Amino acid sequence: MRVLERIGDISAAAWDACAGADNPFLAHAFLAALEDSRSVVPDTGWLPRHVVVEDAGGVAIGVAPTYLKGHSYGEYVFDHGWAHAFEQAGGRYYPKLLVAVPFTPVPGRRLLLHPEAAPEVRGQLIQTLLEIARQADLSSIHVNFAAPDEVADLVRAGFLPRIGQQFHWENQGYRTFDDFLGALASRKRKQVRREREGALADGVTVRALAGAEIEPRHWDAFHRFYLATADKKWGNAYLEKDFFVRIGRTMGDRVVLVVAERAGRTIAGALNLRGADALYGRNWGALEERPFLHFECCYYQAIDYAIAHGLARVEAGAQGVHKIQRGYLPVATHSAHWIADPGLRAGVAQFLAQERPAVRAEMTALAQHSPYRNAGEG
Repeated sequence: MRVLERIGDISAAAWDACAGADNPFLAHAFLAALEDSRSVVPDTGWLPRHVVVEDAGGVAIGVAPTYLKGHSYGEYVFDHGWAHAFEQAGGRYYPKLLVAVPFTPVPGRRLLLHPEAAPEVRGQLIQTLLEIARQADLSSIHVNFAAPDEVADLVRAGFLPRIGQQFHWENQGYRTFDDFLGALASRKRKQVRREREGALADGVTVRALAGAEIEPRHWDAFHRFYLATADKKWGNAYLEKDFFVRIGRTMGDRVVLVVAERAGRTIAGALNLRGADALYGRNWGALEERPFLHFECCYYQAIDYAIAHGLARVEAGAQGVHKIQRGYLPVATHSAHWIADPGLRAGVAQFLAQERPAVRAEMTALAQHSPYRNAGEG
């Protein structure tokens, strides 16, 4: 077992052999861009502690993107209430151990195994995480947006399961955007058309750029949009401009940047990354408030792109009930949490036991508002 203090301490080839090519956020290049741009460093409350399991020949056969955290920001699986309760009772919640991709609520594997690794390597990764937490006297371990089978193994090791929800669009073999519209109820179909027309009023044009089509000026503009959105929503911009430049340079073939322009000026943009079978929406920003432009850049352009490139789905990020009316339906997400203190663990376990059925009930209720037409409906 090894614990790395920076992703650069393992070669990209060795890491990616375990991470695979399906999910771009697990790629060495993405994690390195976060660290090398100083978006993820101790000064921002993220201390890399990546876990690696090697075979007798020194070949990495299992890895996990892992961080020692001094806060709970940038995670999207909220445990602020747990931290507050523990500290009110005299405990020390931070630092904690997090297995996740920073600032990225994209579900996927978190315990990454080489294709030739034995199944027990996953257990070795889990035991290494537990040993790190015990040796450092950490309050907790959190494995966020994990695959369901990983959560099952984590639960067997003493973790508590948690579910959340996101909204994803599924490609039902559509050949064009109009095919997708045809699957919607008449009223919803008219609404989408009205929103797309409204977004392009007053000479606004929107296009999706990829690879070499993305120029330095586009990253300059997008970073301004990102800062403007951060100021409005969070008051803190996590990602440095150099991060965007780096992923454009090292992952350009996986980046899809939607830009909106008017009168020769770029006024808004949405950053997506492309996986093996999905398009992942990540960041959005605008310098002008224009009706429906957010829906066009983030949701409809993503659907257009997915249909044109034969992708199975679009994952549009965390939260957003409004996405349902644009064709994105609720999907469960999964995480697992190990709590060291018996009293805090009991309280969290009780909370999660109440939260899980509530989340499932909400998903069922929201699905009733699906915009898709029933059989025989116009």
